[in-house]
Amino acid sequence: MDIKELREQDLPALNETLMNLLKEHFELRMQHKSAQLADATKLGKTKRSIAQVKTIIRQKQA
Repeated sequence: MDIKELREQDLPALNETLMNLLKEHFELRMQHKSAQLADATKLGKTKRSIAQVKTIIRQKQA
């Protein structure tokens, strides 16, 4: 998801996006541990996206 699109979302939508990313990251970690994940770079991408969403949420709360 593009950072500009994230900035346009309101807080409830950002929280929902964050929950979806956290679930996706958990599933990717489980696939990685069981050697079923073909592309390990997805872990880093979802982790970065989670950090971006958390940063935007904090900026909007302040």
